[in-house]
Amino acid sequence: MSRADGVQDSVPEAGSPSCPAGVPVHVGIIMDGNGRWATSRKLPRVEGHRRGVEALRRCVRSAREIGIRFLTIYSFSSENWSRPVSEISELMGLLRRFLRHDLAELHAANVRVRIIGERASLSRDLSAMLDEAEALTAANTGLTLVVAFNYGSRQEIAEAAARLAAEVAAGTLRPEEITADLLGSRLLTAGIPDPDLIIRTSGEQRLSNFLLWQAAYAELVFLPIYWPDFDHAALLGALQEYARRDRRFGGLTARTGS
Repeated sequence: MSRADGVQDSVPEAGSPSCPAGVPVHVGIIMDGNGRWATSRKLPRVEGHRRGVEALRRCVRSAREIGIRFLTIYSFSSENWSRPVSEISELMGLLRRFLRHDLAELHAANVRVRIIGERASLSRDLSAMLDEAEALTAANTGLTLVVAFNYGSRQEIAEAAARLAAEVAAGTLRPEEITADLLGSRLLTAGIPDPDLIIRTSGEQRLSNFLLWQAAYAELVFLPIYWPDFDHAALLGALQEYARRDRRFGGLTARTGS
């Protein structure tokens, strides 16, 4: 896949030495059910979010062990601002603590961190922490952890289209030169392969404005467990379901590559 600057990124193919056979290159996860997990145990919703961070730590470790190359997590959507102010404040605090306490460990484990989403509305200190996480880990070559924070896929696509429209207006691009690949190169995920598998916990069966363009040919696996209960076994179960699927990408013959 080409980046917006035209440089061709090297993306591992499934079955290559850096990506074990049968393991998807890119897994996206909609981490759903923290609040319901807490409510079902008569605990404050914030406790569900705290346990959700623990599940995220487990998931990142498991992804590294299994050989997944890209892991994209839906941590906070642009629609989540409608939640109670106290809950939003706690979620922001959890992100700050995760970055402070886990960034050094992620860096030591050769994990690259990328953040996708709108940052202009974030507080200055949080935006600076996100910038630091990306800068510190930019040269790492292991798992790429993509954090979709304050992210909405429709807005991402609209902004990519606007950038192309501006280029046409400036005379640097002709309308007939616009292709799906070109628009994809203007998305926030430029340089990252499209997800092979998207997992959603909590039993809900929708994408909720997550990677809508990128998920065109992704396999979808919906798990009937809340996110705080997600563990290595749950990830393996989702990968086993993925391995049973025939991925034809619109053709007649199944393709094993990602």
